[in-house]
Amino acid sequence: MRRGAEERSAAEERGGAPTRSTPAPGRVELRGTLVCADDQEADLVRRHLARHVELTRAEPGCLAFHVEPTEDPLVWTVAETFVDRESFAAHQARVAASAWGQATERIRRDYRVSGASEDPPQPPAGGPTSP
Repeated sequence: MRRGAEERSAAEERGGAPTRSTPAPGRVELRGTLVCADDQEADLVRRHLARHVELTRAEPGCLAFHVEPTEDPLVWTVAETFVDRESFAAHQARVAASAWGQATERIRRDYRVSGASEDPPQPPAGGPTSP
């Protein structure tokens, strides 16, 4: 079923990732926010984000990857879609060892991961998460 223009999300309107409640079969989706405690953390995000996005979008199995600023200069929305759990796990491993992962490891992530398995996913790499 196609969605009409009136049903498009705000993220889609500005060219970001569409929102869904349930990922397509086999896919893994991560949605949430990256929340900086202060301007110093936000500067780290701005300094490393472009390369992180470039590397992630080039990964095998990455279908979509968006990190967008919000009206709050300390908060970014995050939307990721990977073809399967293996691709998502490979992404998490790469991120943990990357410059992005090292620089932003203490920045809070409020993420929800869904899809591809009934088993609970591993926590996203690169920083603390909140329940």
